[in-house]
Amino acid sequence: MGFFSRKKKTQAKVMVVGLDGVPCSLLKTFINKGITPNIKRIIGDKLPLHMSVVYPEISAVSWPSFMTGRDPGGHGIFGFTDLLPNSYDMYFPNYTNLDAPTIWDRLGEMGKKSIVINQPSTYPAKKIEGALISGFVAVDIFKSVQPSKYMGQLKRMNYKVDIETDKARQDADFLFKELDKALKNREKALEIIKKKEDSWDYIELVVTGTDRLQHYQMDAIMDEKHERHQQAMDYYSKVDALIGRLYDGFCKETGTDGENFIMLSDHGFTEIRQEVYINSWLEENGYLSFEGDERTLANISPDSKAFSLDPGRIFIHREGRFPKGCVAEQFADSLRDEIQQKLKSLTFDGDPVIKDVFTPDQIYNGKHIGKAADLIAWAHYGFDLKSATTKGEIFRKTDLTGMHTQDDAFLWAGGDFADGVHITELADFIVGKFK
Repeated sequence: MGFFSRKKKTQAKVMVVGLDGVPCSLLKTFINKGITPNIKRIIGDKLPLHMSVVYPEISAVSWPSFMTGRDPGGHGIFGFTDLLPNSYDMYFPNYTNLDAPTIWDRLGEMGKKSIVINQPSTYPAKKIEGALISGFVAVDIFKSVQPSKYMGQLKRMNYKVDIETDKARQDADFLFKELDKALKNREKALEIIKKKEDSWDYIELVVTGTDRLQHYQMDAIMDEKHERHQQAMDYYSKVDALIGRLYDGFCKETGTDGENFIMLSDHGFTEIRQEVYINSWLEENGYLSFEGDERTLANISPDSKAFSLDPGRIFIHREGRFPKGCVAEQFADSLRDEIQQKLKSLTFDGDPVIKDVFTPDQIYNGKHIGKAADLIAWAHYGFDLKSATTKGEIFRKTDLTGMHTQDDAFLWAGGDFADGVHITELADFIVGKFK
């Protein structure tokens, strides 16, 4: 699509393309097999870098850490769900809970204009210097667009923030059709906004379909004999073609050879061997029980010593922190250490399940560290940590085939970083381009 105009280079401009959940190892395979020729063309004879992300390795935490340059202790988002203070009431943290300035906030203070398309964890959309379309999780399209003048055109093109995930995980044909529509809509949305905005300094577009495909069809991606393998490769080819168009347009408008064109993912991915239900493990080991038949945190037994929230966040049931908490502060640390060591010894068919279990002070910094879980578990590849309170075995399988990984995200930012870069390093790096 021809939405970039030819201009002479007058000042720094930056474009970021996010590919949600694309692992560096998989992207290298695609490059070597010729599935992503445009990405190969952009990076030349180099390879994308392995990037590590925050814990837990989920989009609701990783994207805010990219946006702000801070870990959860600094920005205040620790998971897709959390508990209201001194209660068992669940809520879904969103953009209003993010307690740190984003890249585009900082650029706006410098008088720079940003266009941000489909950025997860930005719902409800806030006014920025430029334009913002929220990514998932967003429940109302009318609260997902700022400024609202773009709403009419987006509605006419049937723009959706996300695909219908419940249906997509059950119906592969529907999944691939929805992925194609969403990819086209992201590009069309950028075209619409660029025609309205008379200038821009920073553009960011995030593709979340890659994450959806890998959750539901990771086996098809990895197995060349799978009946859906070619469809999966075709989708990645379309993503690659979009990146090629964005890159070529960026080079034309900026009058550059593509410097300041950045690509990244927010976490890696791998196939699921087993889902691991931490609350079931806590229950089996005598740390958790429920009152009555309804197995919810609201019905947690007062003598429960610990419980878990997704994915692998374990809370000591402390007096003072929770309404029914029974663990006095003088005993909390020893109980935490006991659970930490026991969980590290968990195995499946003789293989270790848990790679490490962290306390907040080991992995977080900032004023919100007191909101963190007492323990944050990190699993070996293949073991997907879950925290449903429904009664069942510790090890189970559902229809999901792919899970997140912490140490296999990717980054392409020219030659400015080395392997092992951390996602929190990027915000300052990007803002620094404009100084």
